[in-house]
Amino acid sequence: MAIVVQGPRARLYLSPTPEQVALALSAQPSWKPDVEFMQQALGFRVGNYGLTKWSDLFTLRQLVALTTFSDLVQETIGNIRVDAVSVGMPDDDTPLDEGGLGARAYSEAVATYLALAVSRTADTCNSLCRWQDSHTRVLRLFARQAIPIVWSYAEPNVFAGGFGDLSMATTTISLGLEGLGRSLSPVRAEQRDAAATSAELAIYSTDPPYYDNIGYADLSDFFYLWLRRSLKPVFRTLFATLSTPKAEELVATPYRHGGKKKAEEFFLCGMTLAMRNIAVNCHPGLPVTIYYAFKQSDTTSNDGTASTGWETFLQAVRDAGLGVTGTWPINTELASRSRAIGSNALASSIVLVCRPREAEAATLSRKDFIRQLQRALPEALADMTADPLASVAPVDLAQAAIGPGMAIFSKYAAVLEADGSAMPVRSALLHINKAIDDYFSEVEGELDADTRFCIGWFQQYGFDTAAFGEADVLARAKGTSVDGVRDAGVLSSSKGKVRLLKVKEYPKDWDPTSDDRTPIWEACHQMSRALSESEGDAGKLLARMADKQDAIRQLAYRRYTLCERKGWAEDARGYNELVTSWPAIVEESRKTGHRGTQIDFLGGAP
Repeated sequence: MAIVVQGPRARLYLSPTPEQVALALSAQPSWKPDVEFMQQALGFRVGNYGLTKWSDLFTLRQLVALTTFSDLVQETIGNIRVDAVSVGMPDDDTPLDEGGLGARAYSEAVATYLALAVSRTADTCNSLCRWQDSHTRVLRLFARQAIPIVWSYAEPNVFAGGFGDLSMATTTISLGLEGLGRSLSPVRAEQRDAAATSAELAIYSTDPPYYDNIGYADLSDFFYLWLRRSLKPVFRTLFATLSTPKAEELVATPYRHGGKKKAEEFFLCGMTLAMRNIAVNCHPGLPVTIYYAFKQSDTTSNDGTASTGWETFLQAVRDAGLGVTGTWPINTELASRSRAIGSNALASSIVLVCRPREAEAATLSRKDFIRQLQRALPEALADMTADPLASVAPVDLAQAAIGPGMAIFSKYAAVLEADGSAMPVRSALLHINKAIDDYFSEVEGELDADTRFCIGWFQQYGFDTAAFGEADVLARAKGTSVDGVRDAGVLSSSKGKVRLLKVKEYPKDWDPTSDDRTPIWEACHQMSRALSESEGDAGKLLARMADKQDAIRQLAYRRYTLCERKGWAEDARGYNELVTSWPAIVEESRKTGHRGTQIDFLGGAP
């Protein structure tokens, strides 16, 4: 449709000539990855549009390029070996996969990195790559762990010296190798079955599969087929199969196990075996750390928030004899990573800290479990949210709170329901989530009457319009009036109808120092409005009402929780951004200086 060329100052878009079209159509690859992929695999959408084989994801010209590069990788092995011997490297003929250190192993090692470069090039050299207008460049296929269909694609020139060029891939890999340095001790990496491997006094830190979130084995075939073509003579055992082994992959894949229920049973059984093996072999003096960035999500349940992925995973951890002693939210996720439309992705990986449960652990009644939750969680949540500069993001709070909640649940042999049955993890998670709601409800009671009205109204109607009479009843119950809330500047009331103002409707010239009725609801949404302009604007606004900063942040947490429960992802995102941007906002406010009669940010004197 168009050819993009580099002009003197910018890239130009030209119509292709007949010769260029004919040249593109004349390409005839000597080999194709004509292996069918599973149409129902997790994250695959291209099968709905007639694509059935991996070769269907590439143009003929791209197949010629990648096949040629793959063939050249094998040819380089002999050339590199000759060069290595010529500079004095011993030629003992021991291959790389048998631990060789001579010229043959060296040449195979270099070829391995070259093959990885070809594999990396395939990510930007296929017919599912998008064109990014803002940077005038090609975007790779795997922006996330899925293969979506695209309606128009960009095909990079693999020799153009830009994104998608083979030389860019080799440069990236070589820079990574240079960064490792030369002082590293020898290491050995092995692929083993986590459910069957025996390693006494081992230190375990693992990032396990996320239930049914990602089908790694199916997706890996995209790269495996190219690596196999280049490296099969080097790693004969590793590349013995035509595609990646999939039967033992610990993922709840319905198509592979005969339905959703059987897939869940497979995952729970396999994860329990793996975790039990870890519990038996782990070092008694050191904790087991488990990274888990899979987000809890709302289900159809009416009694709280849960996630099949989380509950099944935690059930496996508990059944294996491990107790969760805490959770550490660690900032590992890129803010710019791809996410589904209308979703709130985690800002952190949640690290579960586990230790083997005591062999003589007692049982606990449901009533006592809830009582312990009510004592422990408020203090834990206060610690997670109190520090303005180092608090847990709202989007991560439910996950982070699992730690202290599950620490209580998992240290006992069982938590017994009223009928004597053992409480499942799902029920424990629901109780933990209810304790979170109770905590913020109690915090809500300390806010002003106008804000309490707004929270109650938002829970029922969001930003929709409803009858004045219903608002009047709620306002009286909260100790305020509809007219008063309207005069505060957060409510629209006209012709018997009432609705809350959206963030974009708040006036930009608002000054809290001259407003004689400033509910925390108004202050919070004005902060969100200012933040949408810049952190500097938000900082200047905060400097005028520093005494309200703690209440604003607590309301943002409360609002996020409400929006998340309702599934209002776009509204929730704004409150999450307000909390996560708080350190930068505080810094900007300090540059501005406090105005009015307000306390210091750290709680000192005015």
